[in-house]
Amino acid sequence: MIRMISAAIPINEDFRLEALRSLGILDTEPEKEFDEITKLAAYLCDTEIALISLVDENRQWFKSKYGINTCETLREYSFCAHAMLNPLEPLIVPDAREDKRFFDNPLTAIEKIVIFYAGIPLVDKDGFSLGTLCVIDSKPKELTKRQIESLQALANQVTVLFELNRKNSDLEKVHNKLEERNHSLKEFAKVISHDLKMPLANIITITDLLKLKLKEKLDEEGLEYFDYMKTSAFSMSNYISDILNHYESESLIKSAPEQFHLNELLKEIVDLLSINSETNINFPETDPILRCNKLALKQVFFNLIGNSIKYNDKQEIIITIDCNEDSVFYYFRITDNGMGISHKHLDTIFDLFSTANITDNNGNKGNGIGLSTVKKLIEKLGGSIKVASEENVQTTFDFYIKKAN
Repeated sequence: MIRMISAAIPINEDFRLEALRSLGILDTEPEKEFDEITKLAAYLCDTEIALISLVDENRQWFKSKYGINTCETLREYSFCAHAMLNPLEPLIVPDAREDKRFFDNPLTAIEKIVIFYAGIPLVDKDGFSLGTLCVIDSKPKELTKRQIESLQALANQVTVLFELNRKNSDLEKVHNKLEERNHSLKEFAKVISHDLKMPLANIITITDLLKLKLKEKLDEEGLEYFDYMKTSAFSMSNYISDILNHYESESLIKSAPEQFHLNELLKEIVDLLSINSETNINFPETDPILRCNKLALKQVFFNLIGNSIKYNDKQEIIITIDCNEDSVFYYFRITDNGMGISHKHLDTIFDLFSTANITDNNGNKGNGIGLSTVKKLIEKLGGSIKVASEENVQTTFDFYIKKAN
């Protein structure tokens, strides 16, 4: 007949179990960080076995185990269930065969019998004892004061890892919710783009027709109102397009890496921008071969070169593009002789909807979306971007991205 003494149920058992379940760690896969702790605990205490044991309603389950293959045992046989009854003190059992709580416990008669046991309660930030970090041996043993202190330090690290896991899990849930909302926002942007751009196109067309039809009946001021309506409609259309591009930039990041010549990519962008003869763009002399996300990089250059042209008040626009590389990154520099950016706006130029409060060479003011999209894409490509500028002289954008494997 079994005469062992099973551990009492803690008076805060319901709350303790709730705290344990909130970790979301029961029955999860082994993790290197926990396994390193049990291995180190066995080494420091010179024992055959070390465990990170969590005690739920009916069992003790091992998050990490060193020296045995068993994943769990019944709670009624658990040494750890006894240990966690006093969260402030380690439970040291030099020889379980001589302890009235354990002398005929079935665990003292298995293949690797539990004779020596030392368990440090794992106590969370609210004071609930969730289980133990324990070391076990098949022969009687004593631990030194230094070994017990080391075991206590390792147990503290286990509880820190538990809390980090909980926070990471919470962050993942928040991230998933944000992803869902971001997806909804993208879909909303697409709908808005379609539903608003068509009426705006109609406004532009009707404005031109009315201006032509009423040309002889309106004075110069009246005709200017039509021009203002048309300009405003174009501005709104561009604004909607930029918002859509910003939210669709995520899809560019998912494109597979490609190998290509940089200058060929730049020529494609020049063709898209319909650059006139008064604009000189100097490509890199080396024409490097890149391997990276071509579509994302193309969008970055399209925005930066486009800005260098739009925000340029010189008779001859000069844009110079340089490229270097090392074993990990590609480095790019774009310099123009344009209007420049005031120093007070340099720190916020990449913020969404932040502008430098200047108008382009067509008299239009930017919406602060393009450079935010550029920064977002570059960071997704494993890089960073910075800007240096002198008003009425030049602006230089330096950025780098990570090479694809």
